[in-house]
This record gives sequence, structure tokens and C-alpha cells, in this order.
Amino acid sequence: MHRAHVIPVAATAALFAVAIVLSAAESGWDWQLPKGFPRPVVPSDNPLTPAKVELGRYLFYDKRMSVNEKGSCATCHRQELAFTDGMARAEGVMGDAHPRSSMSLVNVAFAQRLTWANPELTLLEEQALIPMLGEEPIELGLGGGEYVFLDAVKDDPTYQRLIPQAFPGERKMSIDLATKAIAAFERTIVSARSPYDRYRWGGDQSAISDAAKRGEIIFSSGERGACFQCHGGWNFSSVQNEGGLFFNTGVTKYAAPNRGIYEFTGKNSDLGKFRVPTLRNIALTAPYMHDGSMATLEEVVDHYAAGGKLDQPNKTRILRQFSLSAAEKSDLIEFLKSLTDEELIHDPQWSNPWPKPEVPSVSH
Repeated sequence: MHRAHVIPVAATAALFAVAIVLSAAESGWDWQLPKGFPRPVVPSDNPLTPAKVELGRYLFYDKRMSVNEKGSCATCHRQELAFTDGMARAEGVMGDAHPRSSMSLVNVAFAQRLTWANPELTLLEEQALIPMLGEEPIELGLGGGEYVFLDAVKDDPTYQRLIPQAFPGERKMSIDLATKAIAAFERTIVSARSPYDRYRWGGDQSAISDAAKRGEIIFSSGERGACFQCHGGWNFSSVQNEGGLFFNTGVTKYAAPNRGIYEFTGKNSDLGKFRVPTLRNIALTAPYMHDGSMATLEEVVDHYAAGGKLDQPNKTRILRQFSLSAAEKSDLIEFLKSLTDEELIHDPQWSNPWPKPEVPSVSH
């Protein structure tokens, strides 16, 4: 969920000839959210059901959905890394290095915009087409060869069982059904069980350390830190501000194709503006920034304390220099670490459902 791609126009038009209208009604899905958390909006033509989510989980981890069966959605979105891949720049199944890093899928159901730099992409069903069919760069490499995947899974007993349960009346896999099922699965990946959640929403004063509590004050201070101005709300993610939902934070020189939403709008004022990711599970998602240019949280804090590395015309006015002592910097990082949801990365509902391949025994 991380970059601009070229998708065959005919494929996109055929699959999304009818616009999807979002429903404001609450989904019947049990999100297991803490009290006061919002419920995700679910498309009216793709309601969540246990069978559909389970179908999406199998598809998410199925390497047959790549041109050479070397990768799946889970290759770039690993559960143990909060659904990122640990790489500065993602890599496609053909070895293509991508311009940006893989964005976390955690709490993606709440995102107002998807990917780092596409202000027009709002539906997971549409986004799923990008890694499948995108050609510049190639991710899964199915563009023009979707039939290979569909033929490979047509007799699979798992899909023969799940497809009619997930989509009554359907018997065969299609790209349309696959994108809907994957999107349904992704919408269930919700993180709300971190130590900070237990402290802030559950009232457990012992859930986080005193250092983390001091760090939260720095994070929320308007005098120093002020991190909340971009990473706001319960999800610590993009908030509507003077930069909209996309910000230039002085990270790189922003040469093509890494020029932010300028790639879509063509406006000079949009050069270098990227979406603000959630800080939930940030300790698991290194390296940081859209280009993976910062290896540690210490580097990130130093970057913002300096007011950004580069002095650019589009750099957000929110950024300004501030000073932290070594102890204060440590406290801020402890607060960020308290956003790690250990249950998320071990929860079997989001794990690989396919049997592990057997390892041949070695005879002596």
C-alpha cells in the first residue's frame, strides 16, 4: 500500500464499472473496539461476514496470486512486523525495487486515504488491484495474466468451500471476488490492545511506565514535541490540518517518482507531501519515512527536533526546531513503544492459514 502504479485501464474499468457507495450504517462485524472508538465504515456492496473474511485471509497469504508464485500480499505486509516488511523500499516478485516502503495495514479500515501519495484512492477494493495488476513497478505481476491465478485455484477445495459461503450464488474465483475478500480481511486488522490503550482507555495506571507517561506529555505538548498535530487522535495518524491529510516534512529532495501527491495533482504546492502513517506499533515498523531513510526512532526524533532535514518551500509550517534532553528523548521514545500491540502480531485470526510446506527428511 505504498506507491503509484500503472494498472491496465481496461482491467480497472471492467472490475469497477459500477461505483461503490459507502454506507454510514454500522457493520454487524464484532470489531472488539474499546469504548469510545469509532467503527469503520464498510462499503454497502461488500459487507463483512466471517466466511468472506476467512476467504480473504487465505487469498492474502496465497503465493499463487503472483506471476511466479514467489510472493503474496503477506510478503510486503508481515504480521510480526505490524503488517509491514522491514525494508526501506519494497521489492516485487520480479526483483523490482519500489520507490517507497510498505505502509502498515494496521487500522487501515479507518484511513481516509490509502497509500503514501495517492489522494484519490479511498477504497481497499480498488487498492487491492494495484499489487495484483500494477506494471510500473511490478509487485505480484498478474497484469494481463490474471487467468493463470484463476486457473491455478479453480479446483482448490478450500476455495470451493469458502467462495459460495462468502458470496452466495458464486462458485468460481474472479478478480472482483478476490479484491472484495482481501479488502474485507484487511478491514478486520484492528490494533487497540497496546499497553497505552490499557492505560488510556482501560484505566490501568500500571500498564505503561512513568517514563512513557512523561513521554506522552512531550508528544502532546504545544511547546515541545507537538507530534499530535500530524499524528492525532486515537489512531495517531493523519489529521485534517493546514496541509490537509498530506504533509511535506523535509525528508528528501523529492525527485521523481518520489514527489508525493504532486504525481497526481501536478501542483507545485504539493511537491513532497506524503500521507501521515499511524504511529501504532511504530517500534515494529522500521525503517521509517516513506523512503525508509531513517533506521531508528532516535533518528526520527532528531529529524523533527531539527525542524526537518531540508528547508523547502512546501515544508509544513507545523515543523519547528525544539530541544530535548537525553532523558526527555528517551521518555518520548518509551511512549512511542507503549503503542506496540503484542496481541496483534500473535493473533491467529490474521495469521497464515495455509499448511506449512513439508521439509524433506534427510536420510543418513
